[in-house]
Order: sequence, then C-alpha cells, then structure tokens
Amino acid sequence: MELRQIKALWGMEGMYEEQLSRAAAAGYFGIEAPLPSLSDEQSFKEALGRHNLAFIAQVCTQGDHLASFEEQMVRAASFKPLFIVSQSARDSMTEAEQDRFYESALAVEKKINIAVGHETHRSRAMFTPWTTARLLKQFPDLRLTADFSHWVNVCESHLDNHEEELALAIDRTIHVHGRVGFPQGPQVPHPAAPEYKAELVLFTKWWQQIFDNQAMKGKAFATFTAEFGPPGYMPTVPFTNKPVADLWEVNQWMSDYISANYAEWFNE
Repeated sequence: MELRQIKALWGMEGMYEEQLSRAAAAGYFGIEAPLPSLSDEQSFKEALGRHNLAFIAQVCTQGDHLASFEEQMVRAASFKPLFIVSQSARDSMTEAEQDRFYESALAVEKKINIAVGHETHRSRAMFTPWTTARLLKQFPDLRLTADFSHWVNVCESHLDNHEEELALAIDRTIHVHGRVGFPQGPQVPHPAAPEYKAELVLFTKWWQQIFDNQAMKGKAFATFTAEFGPPGYMPTVPFTNKPVADLWEVNQWMSDYISANYAEWFNE
C-alpha cells in the first residue's frame, strides 16, 4: 500500500504559485487546503496541473450547515479532488439535529460521488470519542478524517478509557491529519521534543493501526497530512508572538518521521 504524503497549505506564506511550487519541490504527492477565492480559482487549478499535485479540498460548514455543506461540496467537486475533508455541524447541536445533518450530508456525498472524511475536530459534532462513536454507529457509511489531537485535548487525557470508540474511529478513517496533541493542548511545540515522547509514541501507534486497517481492506494507498499550525496553534514566546519552532521544519519532520516508520511497517 502506497503512502501519499500531502502538504497542508495552512500557515504557508506567499502566492499559490510559490506555495505549490515549494510543495512539489519537496516531493509531496498533493496539497490540502480550503477552496480558493473565486478570483483565484482558475490560477489555483492551473498551478495544481502545472506542478502535478493532487488536491484534498477542505470545507467547513456554517450557518445553515446542510446548505453550507452542499454548496461547498458542489464547488469542491469542480476541482476533481482526491477527496474532501469536512469540519461538519456543531457540538452545540442536539443529537436529533446532528442526525438530520449527517443523513442529508451522506445523500449529498452519494450524489456528488466524492469521498468525504468528516474531521474529528473541536467545536464540531465529532469533538469527542463518544459523540463520534454514536454517529458512526447510527450511520455505517460515515467516514472520518482522524485528527486525534483534538480528542486528547478535549478529554484532557491520553484517551486510556476510550479504546472501543478509538477502534471504531480507526476502522472508519480514510485520511490522517498528522498533528500530535497533548492533554492541555491540540499541538505540542515540536513532535521531536523528548518531553513529548509519550505523545509521539501514542499517536504513532494510532496511525499505524489506521494504516494496518486500510491495508487489510485492500486500499491501494494511504494519505497523511502533517498538519501542525501557525501561531494560535503553535506556541509563542511571551510578549513577542514569535513561534517557538519553524512551521515548515516541524511539518517536514513529521512527514519524514511517518515515511520512515511506514517503510518499516510495510517493508517498503
């Protein structure tokens, strides 16, 4: 099973041409980003083709969440993405409201005929292991983008008491957001830092389980986006707003680390 490394544009500087050129030069299979503005749409599509990069489209529902989802899905389809990552619904919705959203969202996915990985994300319906498990049991066709950094942060734990929910999420995951979180935050300052070794080992175990599961299902490839973020997510030096680490280097370290481990797991 091939590993396809994806470059997140989150936090990158410069015009799209510069960002995509740098991602291609670094050897990434594709990029992951929100849909560009309408004025940038054509140049973005041209840059993708010029640099031979696949595209994972990110959508984020708001307002009338179902209408927002459908509108963005239709537009995302025009980019011919590898698949779509969606931050869907809200944590404040009732279970009945969430069920109505996902029932209709699955119908939209079927109509558009593009796979969607609904992201395990804070403030969204899938913000905890148990809310996600309920939805996965309710909707067998629902698929995930796994970003377990959010769950570790929300639960303020290493999820020791959520093995059953994790196993279900791992089985339904189609894409990995490779960010290491810790109980007091969604992003460690640097995944190579020895003081966060326990978290790195834990997340690595979960990612290996996801890849093993996909391989058992006969998947041709797995996708991994190292998704450490800029200040806001990246810790900063007090009084300066200076990030404590270089964002490109952190994500490159994460990508290189998972490539090395993946090759060992699958003897590539």
